[in-house]
Amino acid sequence: MTGPLTPQGPRPTVAMVAYPGMTMLDLIGPYDTLSQMTDVHLLASTIDELRSDTGVPFRATGTLADAPANVDVVFVPGGEGTADAIRDQQVVDFLADRGARARYVTSVCTGSLILGAAGLLRGYKATSHWATREMLALFGAEPTEGRIVVDRNRITAGGVTAGIDFGLTLLAEMLGEQSARVTQLMLEYDPDPPFDSGSPLTAGDFEIETIRTFVEPLNAEIASLAAV
Repeated sequence: MTGPLTPQGPRPTVAMVAYPGMTMLDLIGPYDTLSQMTDVHLLASTIDELRSDTGVPFRATGTLADAPANVDVVFVPGGEGTADAIRDQQVVDFLADRGARARYVTSVCTGSLILGAAGLLRGYKATSHWATREMLALFGAEPTEGRIVVDRNRITAGGVTAGIDFGLTLLAEMLGEQSARVTQLMLEYDPDPPFDSGSPLTAGDFEIETIRTFVEPLNAEIASLAAV
């Protein structure tokens, strides 16, 4: 579908890498934000049906093996399947190869840990979900607090809902602020959350410890993979 503001010249090409156990909103937020002004390829190791970490079924539109050799943007989401994605050599090799040539190397949530495993964040500032952010140091990145962290051509975002902010930031970088502003209005993105517990800076101790306990097994798994 053509958006209300069509970019002049060639549309940027975006390779979004999907995998079993990803968090759907990590991908859908950026996908909806970018898809009307860029050419998005939703890629995975297979085009067979996969399931997100909450069980939502989805299919990629193409395989990693058949993806374009050169893309403007490489993107990877996070999710409970992050460790398995790091174990998937096809995913890691794809990111390392395309990321070496892409204009932008990007992620949402724990997707930055997968970028790190592909060797793409060494020496860069980066962020992730707040409960996993410090794990980035294991891959040579500089963990940095922020909903969106931009370091040269690396753009990483915090957890889940930061994906829309990420998409708008990337649109502004590639196509100008007006494109991002029109897209934001089209999405009616004007958040007004009912509670103030969306950040560890404002959440209570119970909420913080509940999330830390939930995420700790993933952190331990990531640490063991980084040590190999």
